[in-house]
Amino acid sequence: MAHDILIVDDEADIRMLIAGILNDEGIKTREAADADQAFAQVASRRPSLVVLDIWLQGSRLDGLQILEQLMRDHANLPVIMISGHGNIETAVQAIKIGAYDFIEKPFKADRLLLMVERAIEAARLRRENQELKLRAGGDVELIGRSSAVNQVRQSIDKVAPTGSRVLISGPAGAGKEVVARLIHARSRRAGGPFVGLNCATMRPERLEMELFGTEAGVDGPSRKIGTFEQAHGGTLLLDEVADMPLETQGKIVRALQEQVFERVGGGQRVEVDVRVIATSNRDLQAEIEQGRFRQDLFYRLSVVPIRVPSLAERREDIPVLARHFMQRSAEASGLPVREFGEDAMAALQAYDWPGNVRQLRNVVDWLLIMAQGDPKEPIRADTLPPEIGAITPTVLKWDKGGEIMGLPLREAREVFEREYLLAQVTRFGGNISRTASFVGMERSALHRKLKSLGVHGSEKGKMFIE
Repeated sequence: MAHDILIVDDEADIRMLIAGILNDEGIKTREAADADQAFAQVASRRPSLVVLDIWLQGSRLDGLQILEQLMRDHANLPVIMISGHGNIETAVQAIKIGAYDFIEKPFKADRLLLMVERAIEAARLRRENQELKLRAGGDVELIGRSSAVNQVRQSIDKVAPTGSRVLISGPAGAGKEVVARLIHARSRRAGGPFVGLNCATMRPERLEMELFGTEAGVDGPSRKIGTFEQAHGGTLLLDEVADMPLETQGKIVRALQEQVFERVGGGQRVEVDVRVIATSNRDLQAEIEQGRFRQDLFYRLSVVPIRVPSLAERREDIPVLARHFMQRSAEASGLPVREFGEDAMAALQAYDWPGNVRQLRNVVDWLLIMAQGDPKEPIRADTLPPEIGAITPTVLKWDKGGEIMGLPLREAREVFEREYLLAQVTRFGGNISRTASFVGMERSALHRKLKSLGVHGSEKGKMFIE
């Protein structure tokens, strides 16, 4: 997206000169001649950067006073100060207040462009650093080789460059935000901000303020910029949009359609250019039927729908995910990486993972720190957390040793084969062909063996013993 730069100078020819230099580089500009015009322009939409003259004739505030107010209300807004009568003391004072840099008139076009480029890049890096701190090292990649994940990747590649709104559905913890961030990163807005708002964690009375911002006096002494305005030129993620109150949904419809809104407590129209991506772990069609979600909002958000599969739907990705999380966790904690034994990995693949990828990551973090045994030895199935160990197929834990030793060979072999094949079929999500290939049997022979052992499948691909 093209940057949007506000030029504040009392001389019209200087404003025109700077605008011409920037416009030639494809940069959009706006102009202001005094403090009131400058604040009005910032109020209409926060710019990417401000070029601000120190001496403004006929203005109620000079450049340094304007800078102080901008830094108070928009701490992350980059500002370059210019002056034809500057000195070192003035430059130092401006930088102390918060200006990115200071440039004296007359200046060369290439110096101005270099400074603008560096200021915007510094602001972008600062914003990304803040996002990373908030996310505490969250993933920005989609891990896995399953067909389900590959379909999601293909959808991302198709929709990312288009600018269309996207509705991402899927269970909690499956990776919907990762998909949203990948869409942003591969879009033409990648250089702009990515701003997320979790509708599920926000009180209804606060949600509208967080979305649209507030004027001074509504929620504190100064104006607050909402997420819609923060995301100008980039992407806004509305996480768990089904939790948004109906009244707010109506206002979102208008903002999506017109890209215009008003801050809470104000009447000034704020124009933005924002791509909206929404996520939901609920069936929005069912929410519409129950009167809890607006149909017109659904159709505006769901221009391109993408469904993220649950972890249980892509069990073959669990080994690569588990090893990836182990590597990341070890790097973060300074502990040595632990390997997974085949029995432990099979148990992880057999578990249903109600918390999906997020739960798997937490389990791997726990295993790195809490799993018993020599850290140089592989993690075994009997050291897995209780919630997984409770449903782990018996053969993997081998706690039926005493029972088997009390049986004749034929019956003991049947117990072992039943538990072994049950574990393997469950491991591969009920896929008989893949199980047969892994255990070294013909598919038809495996079917007969399972039937003879009393192992049958359910509608959801799970196995049970009669």
